Amino acid sequence: MRGVLVSLMVAGLALAACDRPTESEEGQAVVARTAESDLPAWLSPTDGTDPARWLAGREAGHPVPAGSDSVRALQDALAEARTVFIEDPRMIANRTAQLEQMLAEIGKTERSASLLTGFSAVAARRGRHKSLYGEMCQHYFNTRARGIDHAAALALLADRFAPGLGPGEAP
Repeated sequence: MRGVLVSLMVAGLALAACDRPTESEEGQAVVARTAESDLPAWLSPTDGTDPARWLAGREAGHPVPAGSDSVRALQDALAEARTVFIEDPRMIANRTAQLEQMLAEIGKTERSASLLTGFSAVAARRGRHKSLYGEMCQHYFNTRARGIDHAAALALLADRFAPGLGPGEAP
């Protein structure tokens, strides 16, 4: 069962990463849309919705005001993540929501801000070398699925993504 779950997760991450336009889309104009009163299942490449507001709304179960504390906290967390990961904030938000969903399916509840700040702290240890957020999500999920708690899973990620570094050291 676990093998099937891991396979589905890997397939889901791979499919969600395919944001490049197809040949038929390349010649078309892109019009951004913004969801103010509803929460789309995922943020598309043309979605103008603030990723932090979208994540906060998903956690609340309804759209939240742009200036709320939860949105500002997630904006800060996404801004930090943007400095250490290759992906853009929209993709990071999608990956975070996907990871939260997968964790919930195995009985692990995580908050977006906790995941973002934890992963950013791990990735920051690599110094000027940016990390892949999706890859970190996959390893984190696999670790949590083995029953390891949040703090220990982050420590294992730190060993994997920046081995041999102590806290605060940069390569």
